Amino acid sequence: MDSDRFIAPSVEVPRTRPDDPRIGGLISHQLNDGTRVAIIGFPVDEGVVRNGGRAGAARGPDEIRRYFYRLTMGASPDPLFGDLIERTCDLGNLRVDRNLEENQRRLGEAVKELLARDLTVAILGGGHETTYGHFLGYAGAGRRVEILNWDAHADVRELREGKGHSGSPFRQALEHPSAMCAGYDVAGLLEHSNNRAHVDFVRQKGGRAIPLGEIDSEAVARIYRGRQSDLLVSFDLDALDQSVAPGVSAPASGGMETQLWLQAIREAARCRRVTSVDFVEVNPAQDRDGQTARLAAVGLWTFLMARARAGAAG
Repeated sequence: MDSDRFIAPSVEVPRTRPDDPRIGGLISHQLNDGTRVAIIGFPVDEGVVRNGGRAGAARGPDEIRRYFYRLTMGASPDPLFGDLIERTCDLGNLRVDRNLEENQRRLGEAVKELLARDLTVAILGGGHETTYGHFLGYAGAGRRVEILNWDAHADVRELREGKGHSGSPFRQALEHPSAMCAGYDVAGLLEHSNNRAHVDFVRQKGGRAIPLGEIDSEAVARIYRGRQSDLLVSFDLDALDQSVAPGVSAPASGGMETQLWLQAIREAARCRRVTSVDFVEVNPAQDRDGQTARLAAVGLWTFLMARARAGAAG
């Protein structure tokens, strides 16, 4: 993969004692034959602006990294986790410009190449327009993929003047001419933040639109069962309640509790059909003491820990 497509992470790696290693000092920044997980940043929020949301998510990837790099290997180090971290490559942020559609195409090309290497891909957004570019990687590879979105909103809005945005990625995937979207489910919907037309659209396309009130621990596990294709999972931080995730483009009152959200991440890691994930809508400009970015960083850490233990990455 051409490294010129990416800007190397500029986040400082904490300097600690040898007996206190941090994630940032253990992961690599170059793909090699042993790589099992690739991280990409997509510093774009033009789709949020088009959708009338709060700008700022373009700074999300580096802010998530800032906290992710500080995390430890755990109080009871797991050799499986240590091995996976050493085989994790953070390629940095995709080089982008002001053309959203071109940026999404570039992201799709990068994802396509990483999937061809049989890697697990983790993308740090960016607004939710990130996920359409994410999906384009599967479309370009001719790989049918199911999509699961943990979100307070269905994000299947119509395009605006023929252009996509942060509220339309899953409509775009479902209607893509490649027909590579094998299905779309959204879980964690807030009744007061969605309209009937959007929920009906999801169901008419054969998908599930699951309100937060129907989700408990057993339901989280059940959502991942029976998958027949590759599974792309998107974690929108606004699925969480505003009290724990204030720094997002569209905050949610009455959203998901943290432990249930982390369970959804662990189940994604354990599911062998899951080939890629993204964490989107972290908006540092609206955050409080890095609260939301810290949570996204813990989400990524949780995914990697659970995937290492499941032995499902590569």
